[in-house]
Amino acid sequence: MYAPGRLRESLRIALDPVDRPFEVPDGRRPAAVLLPLVDGPEPSVVFTRRTDHLPRHPGEISFPGGMWHEHDPDLLETALRETEEELGLSRELVDVLGSLDPLQTYTTGYTIAPFVGALDGDPVFTANPAEIAEVLEFGVPRLLDVEQPREWTRADEVYRGFVYELDGHTIWGATARILHEFLERMREERT
Repeated sequence: MYAPGRLRESLRIALDPVDRPFEVPDGRRPAAVLLPLVDGPEPSVVFTRRTDHLPRHPGEISFPGGMWHEHDPDLLETALRETEEELGLSRELVDVLGSLDPLQTYTTGYTIAPFVGALDGDPVFTANPAEIAEVLEFGVPRLLDVEQPREWTRADEVYRGFVYELDGHTIWGATARILHEFLERMREERT
């Protein structure tokens, strides 16, 4: 059990600053995501299931986010803009707590800047049907319980990482890497 408010303050300490510089190596494309954390006695994390007709990552479980656009002043703005577009969640409702380490995607050439934002109580989402097939919310204790290291082969490449299987959904790849780092930071803060 977490005391509302206490979790936010401990995560502000455990996470990296929001204004940290994110280096994007040459030849890679910048992108950003928001890990939405619903604050409460049993905090939960919000995910999206992408529609099956999208050209990139159709049907996969992800965090709201996307590619940086020239009119975005920074990658945090990208994450908040994309969250508004995908979930109908106003940026004024997001208490941005900090950031996680940037990560490089294996096959798509992105450098992703992940941010963590806390939401109050029972947030209302209005999913964009052109992009989002379903909004999913899983409690942090459940995510910790199902976390498993896995190795899999795809296109003759061997990948190692964490996988989370819940209610017929599989969280893997970049989303799982971001989630694992977030859960590690939560574990460290609680010890």
